[in-house]
Amino acid sequence: MCKGLAALPATCLKSAKDMKHRLGFLLQKSDSCDYSSSQGKKEKISSSQRLSQEEVRKWADSLENLIHHDRGLAAFRAFLKSEYSEENIEFWVSCEEYKKTKSPAKLSPKARKIYDEFISVQATKEVNLDSCTREKTSHNMLEPTLSCFDEAQRKIFTLMEKDSYRRFLKSPYYLDLVSPPGAGCGPENCKRNHTHTLDCNSNIISQCA
Repeated sequence: MCKGLAALPATCLKSAKDMKHRLGFLLQKSDSCDYSSSQGKKEKISSSQRLSQEEVRKWADSLENLIHHDRGLAAFRAFLKSEYSEENIEFWVSCEEYKKTKSPAKLSPKARKIYDEFISVQATKEVNLDSCTREKTSHNMLEPTLSCFDEAQRKIFTLMEKDSYRRFLKSPYYLDLVSPPGAGCGPENCKRNHTHTLDCNSNIISQCA
C-alpha cells in the first residue's frame, strides 16, 4: 500500500521539487517569448502601415507620384468619389490592370468589359473623352491589343492632372495628411487654419497655384 509522500526518501522529494521548479520556469519563459514575438509582429505591421510626411509631400510633385502610391491612390479615389467623378480614376486603374494581361485569349473580353463600362454610349461610368479619341478607341475594339486604351487613358490622366488633381492638393483629403491639425509645417512652426489652407510658403502651395 502507498504510505504517501512522507514515506518517500528525501532525495526523491527534492528531485520532484526541482523538476516542478524547472517546468514552471520553462513555461514562464515560453509565455514571455510568445508575447515578445507577438509584440514584434505588431510593431512590424504598425511600422509598415505608417505613412511618412516625406511620402505625402511627394504626392504634390506630380499626379503620377500620387496614383502610383497605394495610400495616395486611395486618398485621391476618396476625393474623386466626394466629387462624383471617381469613374476617371477607376478607368485609369482598369487600363493599368488590362495592360498586365498575359493571355491573348483574355484580351478581347477584358477590353470589351472596359469599353462597355467606361466608353460606350450606354456606359454606366462614362468618362469624358473627345469624339476623335472615342471613335479611335471604338475602332481598336475590332482587334484589341495591350495598347488599345493608351490614348484614352492618357487623355483621362491629363484631364485629372489639370483639374481634379489640383483641387485634391487644396482639399482636406490631402492637407490633413501633409499637415495634421495643430502640427508644425516648417521652421517657423506655422499651422494650418480651420479653412484647411496652409500659411507656409512651400512647394505644396506652388503646386496648388
